[in-house]
Amino acid sequence: MKISFYAPFKPLDHPQPSGDLVTARGIVDFLRSRGHEVVAASSLRCRWIYWKPWLWPRLLQERRRVVRRLSGRGFDLWFSYHSYYKAPDLLGPYAAGRMNLPFVLFQGVFSTKRRRTWKTLPGFRLNRKALLAARQVFTNKLVDQRNLERLLPASRVRYVAPGIQPDDFSFDPEARQCLRGAWQTGDEPVVLAVAMFRPGVKTEGLTWVIRACGELRRGGQRLRLVIVGDGRERERLMRLAQAELPDRTLFAGRVARGELFRYYSAADLFAFPGIQESLGMVYLEAQSCGLPVVAFENAGVPEAVRGGTTGLLVPMCDGRRFAAAIERLLQDGDLRRQMGANAKAHVRQFHDIRKNYRDMESVLQEMVRR
Repeated sequence: MKISFYAPFKPLDHPQPSGDLVTARGIVDFLRSRGHEVVAASSLRCRWIYWKPWLWPRLLQERRRVVRRLSGRGFDLWFSYHSYYKAPDLLGPYAAGRMNLPFVLFQGVFSTKRRRTWKTLPGFRLNRKALLAARQVFTNKLVDQRNLERLLPASRVRYVAPGIQPDDFSFDPEARQCLRGAWQTGDEPVVLAVAMFRPGVKTEGLTWVIRACGELRRGGQRLRLVIVGDGRERERLMRLAQAELPDRTLFAGRVARGELFRYYSAADLFAFPGIQESLGMVYLEAQSCGLPVVAFENAGVPEAVRGGTTGLLVPMCDGRRFAAAIERLLQDGDLRRQMGANAKAHVRQFHDIRKNYRDMESVLQEMVRR
């Protein structure tokens, strides 16, 4: 197949890492690995574009430019990734219609509460129009599947479990020995957290981890905390760590995704609350390397972590139980190792992107054949 690909929220070449970008690039890489030609149609961002009138002329120009550039080049379908009220797809339905191509959406989101305020009502209506234009909408969240089926026939909505390539996140004993030697941890257990230091829920989540580990340390628990990531809130988080966990926290900085397996391999458990986490790719990555997880049971976390089997999920914002879950895994090595083994097997059975996307590929191929 020859596929025109577009991401209205964050283009493929966007410099800021995020779960959305990982998923979008993963789809493109999978399709290309299967022999399909995927062409990036545009880098136009539609984020809050309906409240940015200075961008409207560019949208109109981009519509004409894309249709003119791609028409007559033998494309089989148009594939857009992630349309929702903040970034409705205003290019895909138009261009696909002009080029007479099936229009497909991956991670379309439908939320009726967005029509209740003036700020999000335009985005709700524009996104609804894009969803209705789609021949097929794929989603990697069960809650989004239920909401989409309130708008579209069930036959036009399909759930695809989130996934990674497990081979990219495998336990590496040499990396474990090397990093732990550099960190001078000895036999102390290492708690790992991975997140960008952005204002909001990411920094809030890291704050929960630092405070929980500080509480455990004051109670006599041996541990080291390693935090991978960087961003605007770095200084604030470092001050908090110095107050809560002096000389027991290492800020490793930003690490390329292709190197993260080394840090997962060097740790003993992964802790991050995942407040309002839509998908939680880091949970899949950590589990794939054999780490059990401690997180809040909310949003998309339970779709990635099997509570009681591959990790411990605690009620939302329950700091006492969050710290207790970390402590339990630190103290019970057998449980920690068993959950880690379960986590590794769980990812390979249910969250292997190559397996999960083959069903999507079959649907696309059938659509093109028709």
